[in-house]
Amino acid sequence: MSLKYTNTTADFLDWNEAMNLIRNLSRDGNHKMSLLIAIGCFWGLRISDILYLRWNQILNTDEFTIQEHKTGKNRTIRINNQLKKHIADCYKHINPIGLNSPILISQMGTTYSIQRINVILKEIKVKYKLNIKNISCHSLRKTFGRQVYNQNSESAELALVKLMELFNHSSVSITKRYLGLRTEELLQTYESLSF
Repeated sequence: MSLKYTNTTADFLDWNEAMNLIRNLSRDGNHKMSLLIAIGCFWGLRISDILYLRWNQILNTDEFTIQEHKTGKNRTIRINNQLKKHIADCYKHINPIGLNSPILISQMGTTYSIQRINVILKEIKVKYKLNIKNISCHSLRKTFGRQVYNQNSESAELALVKLMELFNHSSVSITKRYLGLRTEELLQTYESLSF
């Protein structure tokens, strides 16, 4: 837990660890958090946008468009078949009051707050012994970015340009810093020297 009034930078989850976590949460009956982590890792949305999603936007559809709260820009998201099945499974287990209800409703009947989700993620980190230093809602978005970058390492610059567009960053250098690549590149300089 970070100290009050201090800044910590969210880290990303290893992709395989994130996918295992989604499966384990679902297996353990925590379908809401399984859905949250799946959506965060597969779409790279900010938590503020995830919290506004409704079932009728994401259930039984191939793609949808949202207007991002922070930027005001429209973003179209395509849902892959595996995630579509997971969304349908979570819907069945969560059994919401209707298709127009938000996807993440607390036991109190309200939409989760960002602060509450951060607390839950920290509890999940401990319970599932996740290999991540600083976890928060933003970790899911960073996990998405890292996986897109890693999967496209043969054309890393193109991957960075795509991510820059998806994240609405103003430059590739901001995207590199956001993903923690700048620091890694600098530290690799030391490893490149030989004796």
